[in-house]
Amino acid sequence: IWTKQAPLCVWRAIQSESSTTSSAAMSGLLINQPKYSWLKELGLSEDNPGVYNGSWGGNIPAPKRGEIVRQIGDALRKKINILGSLVSLEMGKIYVEGVGEVQEYVDVCDYAVGLSRMIGGPILPSERPGHALIEQWNPVGLVGIITAFNFPVAVYGWNNAIALICGNVCLWKGAPTTPLTSVAVTKIVAEVLEQNNLPGAICSMTCGGADIGTAMAKDERVDLLSFTGSTHVGKLVSMMVQERFGRNLLELGGNNAIIVFEDADLNLVVPSAVFASVGTAGQRCTTTRRLMLHESLHDTVVERVAKAYKQVRIGDPWDPNTLYGPLHTKQAVEQYLVAIEQAKQQGGTVVCGGKVMDRPGNYVEPTIITGLAHDAPIVHTETFVPILYVLKFNTEEEAFAWNNEVKQGLSSSIFTKDMGRVFRWLGPKGSDCGIVNVNIPTSGAEIGGAFGGEKHTGGGRESGSDSWKQYMRRSTCTINYSKDLPLAQGIKFE
Repeated sequence: IWTKQAPLCVWRAIQSESSTTSSAAMSGLLINQPKYSWLKELGLSEDNPGVYNGSWGGNIPAPKRGEIVRQIGDALRKKINILGSLVSLEMGKIYVEGVGEVQEYVDVCDYAVGLSRMIGGPILPSERPGHALIEQWNPVGLVGIITAFNFPVAVYGWNNAIALICGNVCLWKGAPTTPLTSVAVTKIVAEVLEQNNLPGAICSMTCGGADIGTAMAKDERVDLLSFTGSTHVGKLVSMMVQERFGRNLLELGGNNAIIVFEDADLNLVVPSAVFASVGTAGQRCTTTRRLMLHESLHDTVVERVAKAYKQVRIGDPWDPNTLYGPLHTKQAVEQYLVAIEQAKQQGGTVVCGGKVMDRPGNYVEPTIITGLAHDAPIVHTETFVPILYVLKFNTEEEAFAWNNEVKQGLSSSIFTKDMGRVFRWLGPKGSDCGIVNVNIPTSGAEIGGAFGGEKHTGGGRESGSDSWKQYMRRSTCTINYSKDLPLAQGIKFE
């Protein structure tokens, strides 16, 4: 429908240089250096306004909206490499992960195009003669989208593509530490909209911090607020939205476990554990933070995973040989050091890593810690850094219980060849997470399935399956096409 009016935003991106910056200082900006000239291909310049808004209008059917989203996907394809480079430059993840993140947005666009011709409610059998009972789905209106630093493109893409084909408009606030990525993505989307004679403000964007997020959470004109971030901030957001009886979609923390049973294929276990715990330097919400090993193979797996850790290629995220880059901020480095110290105090032993690296940037060693109790406070704490806690278990019941005892409920995985155990794991007495895997790691979810988790993870679902329903409102409609007025449940009122 795309007719909702959005709050007017007046914020600009915070620049490291003021408006009085000298020309000499301006020449020192990355964008003016030949090595980074590709930034201009994304429409970026020395000074980048941090808000995008405009006029409103239009009344467009869902398949036509799908066509616009298809074009957005194509536009992203054309700039996938340089946009992936910007993600790597600004966030710090390795280049291939940056490109892969843009590919997620492209894939969700493709998914949304097909969905735009399939959205619909059922026609239900009415108990009353001459009556039709149907479900009608309509857009919620304005979808506010607040995303985190670790996936500054993909998470917006999940929300944006689905929200658009559902008929909504979007107001996006990216992380304050990745503003250029937000600006660049918005320029790509805006160009597509404007080429189709549509107001670019259908997909508005603002840069800013917690003050902007608070304003979005409290504003009654924001019909749905999608928030991705920490559990602590998510709780505050949900309370503000609930206070006005608004709708929210929360994607919060994870404390994800891989459980390895005695019959597991260790040739799958070792690379899975390494990828899921070291990928994105431990800064994924689906990162494996707890590795639970059956006592019969505990020492063997620890030795093999530790050996693999030492072979992880650490370096410049742009180097194609690099598998592991820096943490995003200095604050994350401090959190890393504090967590390691707490783990030691609680009985843990560092078998690999544990130190800040002596090189420019926020580099820390990927770390493995053994010997902790399954319910040690640090084990139950999600620290958004590359620390893996290895636990030793004896029985299936014990392992399943440990998986479920943490407050978060995002992703989980077991490695086993026992089919009975597989279905117990998937069943009501198995994992209580939103993502439940077998013989694959906890990270790397596909876009076709609904993404999200339970408990302190927030309960929201994004991307595939029927997650589109969160971006729409449902009406149960009864139509009387007869000349009589029978009542439901056989009630007589005469």
